[in-house]
Amino acid sequence: MFKKHPRIVDLSETEPNRRRGGDIRAMLTPATAGSTSGFMGLALIQPGERIGEHYHPYSEEFVYVVNGALEVDLDGDSFALRPDQGLLIPINMRHRFRNVGDTEARMVFHLGPLAPRPSLGHVDTEVTDDTAPGPEFATAGADLSAPDHGQPSERSGAIK
Repeated sequence: MFKKHPRIVDLSETEPNRRRGGDIRAMLTPATAGSTSGFMGLALIQPGERIGEHYHPYSEEFVYVVNGALEVDLDGDSFALRPDQGLLIPINMRHRFRNVGDTEARMVFHLGPLAPRPSLGHVDTEVTDDTAPGPEFATAGADLSAPDHGQPSERSGAIK
């Protein structure tokens, strides 16, 4: 019988992913921790920055604001988020986050369940200023059979 072991991942062990705006760190993933039901990370968003609009066709997203003042757009409606608040974003709901404060915002996120293939887990619906080629989540190569709704591009694994 195979025994799973707990895994602690320090923020310093992760690489920044700025492709969608902000600094998104995938911390506990199938690749980094052996998770099987979802993955967790931390978004660091500087004043004036945003994470571009996207949706998850297979996963709910749970967020918890640790620090900072955020606004979230959910299918076009804006809501304020402050520290010590959590939010559940249902499957297929378009969402984007903006730091409207004057300090760094920190937001913990968890997505689950995992998509059938990593490339199907995330669909971008807008281009951000930071959408330049950069680090991607590493699990497999590009999936050319993914549906053509926006830019399916999330990799629920470790960052290269």
